[in-house]
Amino acid sequence: MIEGFIHIRFLDVIDILLVALLLYELYNLIKGTAAINIFIGIVSIFLLWRLVRMLEMELLSEILGAFISVGFIALLIVFQPEIRKFLLLVGTPSFIRKRRRRFFFWKLNFDNGAQLDIDPLVKACHKMASTRTGALIVIAHTNELEEYIESGQSIDAVISEQLIESVFFPNSPLHDGALIILQNRIKAARCILPVSKKTELPAFIGLRHRAAVGLTERSDAIAIVVSEQSGKISYSKSGSLKLDLSAAELKTILEEEFNPS
Repeated sequence: MIEGFIHIRFLDVIDILLVALLLYELYNLIKGTAAINIFIGIVSIFLLWRLVRMLEMELLSEILGAFISVGFIALLIVFQPEIRKFLLLVGTPSFIRKRRRRFFFWKLNFDNGAQLDIDPLVKACHKMASTRTGALIVIAHTNELEEYIESGQSIDAVISEQLIESVFFPNSPLHDGALIILQNRIKAARCILPVSKKTELPAFIGLRHRAAVGLTERSDAIAIVVSEQSGKISYSKSGSLKLDLSAAELKTILEEEFNPS
């Protein structure tokens, strides 16, 4: 073992540093999206395959090996948007300038670290429900929803009851679309969300509810909907939809989800 370390070449060190840089930039590219979970899953399968090969478990090794052999094609398909974004990024002249003074891995962060300010959010939903003001509010978790935030109008403000109500006021230019909260701040409004194609959803729900379900199908975010027709509050998580919640029930759900004791 000691001899192995003694014979490490300078080029080996460069090789390791370049791979580390590549993995770091790859992480920065896909963090905050569902792709990070897929990437971790692929790495886990690869490590499991190496383990079963070492243990000489031939049948399982053949099965996992067949999966790994087509892994490159699968990566191209699954990560097509991220690969396109990476190539565009590399082709930008500011790419190197922005990273000139960056130290490896100092920005790695898997936790948003901010508790959610629940009271103004719940109060705003309760008031909008009483006046039948339609609203769609998304609260990000691990996935940072960057592509959806970029589709709307940037705000980046502290969560407040008055601001949420003013965004969804019927005559407001921002009321049409979703408001997205990330790291306890209102990041953007008028955001465009994907619409769920689930056939088992109730026929009476509208596009706001379907957009809430559509987003939570693709990310670990949660979505709150205030119905313009009925004035009822709904909640969506992991592609499921809970209808007709009271303000107290909504507060309990949000506390359990974002501010567990």
